[in-house]
Amino acid sequence: MNPLHRFTTCVEGAERLDGLASKVRSLVAPMGRPSPARGALTGRWLGHSVHPMLVAIPIGGWIGAVALDATGASATAARRLIGLGALAAVPTAATGVADWFDTSGAEGRVGLVHAGLNDVALALFGASWVARRKRRSPLALFLSAAGLGAVGVAGDLGGHLAYARGVGVNTTAFQSGPNDWRRLIRREELPVDAPVGVTLDGLEFLVVGRAARVDVLESRCTHRGAPLSDGEVRGDCIECPWHASRFDTVDGSVVAGPASVSQPSYRTRVVDGWVEVRRDEVGGLRRNPVGASARA
Repeated sequence: MNPLHRFTTCVEGAERLDGLASKVRSLVAPMGRPSPARGALTGRWLGHSVHPMLVAIPIGGWIGAVALDATGASATAARRLIGLGALAAVPTAATGVADWFDTSGAEGRVGLVHAGLNDVALALFGASWVARRKRRSPLALFLSAAGLGAVGVAGDLGGHLAYARGVGVNTTAFQSGPNDWRRLIRREELPVDAPVGVTLDGLEFLVVGRAARVDVLESRCTHRGAPLSDGEVRGDCIECPWHASRFDTVDGSVVAGPASVSQPSYRTRVVDGWVEVRRDEVGGLRRNPVGASARA
């Protein structure tokens, strides 16, 4: 096991961090409440998380500054890049906190340490920026190098959260219902404007009977996997029972965050009293579900 992986494993199991994580959540509680601001931070307007996009700015600025230091190139440019990275770190951190707020357990611990290391990096680069006011001193070079090291470890933890733990990933990415018409439930069994959960081929669906139509979405919330069939119908939307995201029940679009990815929706029709469903779009990963013998 390499040192970084060993460190990550230790962080995941460090239950003593849970108390600190709880205190941090209480401090940033306004960022955890459903609101247009939180929806903007989590990426509802973009269709996926904003945080991975923004991290490139401070990291790029700081790497550029260290590269200029290593080559002895423009000290002024290096200082400006450090300042750019520090300024960009603020909105980047805000989007990260918004994504982290709904995590718990091992994911919450790793996210907490990830954020803490990035704060250390910001402090080190900030000190380096101050130390460069008159000249590029050895202290300034050391502070920048140390800051880049902290960013590297933080980045490894962030990658673990996204790619190993799936935080911020669409929880429905690897599943899909039928792409040909299949019977789901009898129309007469559906109350009006109330959520009903139905299972077909091991996949959970949310079914909402309307006066003149039937709306069907996948029940697993794209945000953190909550069962939408346990949520509440609010007008044309279904509200997630865990984090209060709202999705349009017709097309699955996100109406209110923290969710950023639309809910998979299905075409419906009623034939011989049965509600039938099908999905037109099937991504490559969905065509090759767990257990499939052939690759897409």
